[in-house]
Amino acid sequence: MSTVRLRRDAARDPAWLGRVFWFAAGLALLAPLLQATEFKPWQLVDARSLDATGRFVASFFPPAHAPEFLRLVALETWRTVAIATAGLALALLIAVPATLLSTRALSISALAGRTAFGPFWLRQAVRWGLVVLRSVPELVWALVFVRVVGLGPTAGVLAIALTYGGMLGKVYAEILESGDAHAAQALLRNGSSRMQAFCYALLPQNANELVSYTVYRWECAVRSSVVLGFVGAGGLGQLLDGSMKMFAGGEVLTMLAVFVALVALADRLSSRLRADLG
Repeated sequence: MSTVRLRRDAARDPAWLGRVFWFAAGLALLAPLLQATEFKPWQLVDARSLDATGRFVASFFPPAHAPEFLRLVALETWRTVAIATAGLALALLIAVPATLLSTRALSISALAGRTAFGPFWLRQAVRWGLVVLRSVPELVWALVFVRVVGLGPTAGVLAIALTYGGMLGKVYAEILESGDAHAAQALLRNGSSRMQAFCYALLPQNANELVSYTVYRWECAVRSSVVLGFVGAGGLGQLLDGSMKMFAGGEVLTMLAVFVALVALADRLSSRLRADLG
């Protein structure tokens, strides 16, 4: 009898009541949010919605493959990659110095156990600057720069640079601070500069994560540059916007296939770099 009771008690989840409570609480919180967003998924299976979806999907075939159009797609694809790469390069010019200034593991004054007043507030100011940069979406930055520098890729490059500079700086600092800081502090105590401590202590042990996140952000920048094209920032997005407005489904399908190829290329590049660094 006691053995059967022990087995029954072991099979029973002691935390099931708490899990049920939090699941019900989550549903109670989600319900008004769905109502506020007017979320009505049943409209997707409405007869009119299914008919419109069928006609839209049918217009995708066959994909556009005219030589002149493919040359135009290749040119705009190259421009899209250029916007993303140039924007990310400028973002690194913002993120790397900000990371060195905002990472506590590289603070010389903190070696004594307490950060000095000036370095502490400098670090906080840099972190708040990064918050401001990444708080404004790149689409909003693009709208601003389109009015400042006019239509074209320049607005897209600047928009990606500012938003991604804030994102990269924040994540880089978190990656460096999550690692082992003893080696960096030992170098700083023995007279090394902050850059030397970064290059010889923090960078080697965190290189895989930094590279992986940077390549991931480049992939995101490619997608962002496409979206920015819808507001006049050039690239493949601007061409896609025109095809969508003209209901040219075949052209849209060809450009979507190019998007998939670009993302797959970024994924392969990330895997190769991690393997080389590992």
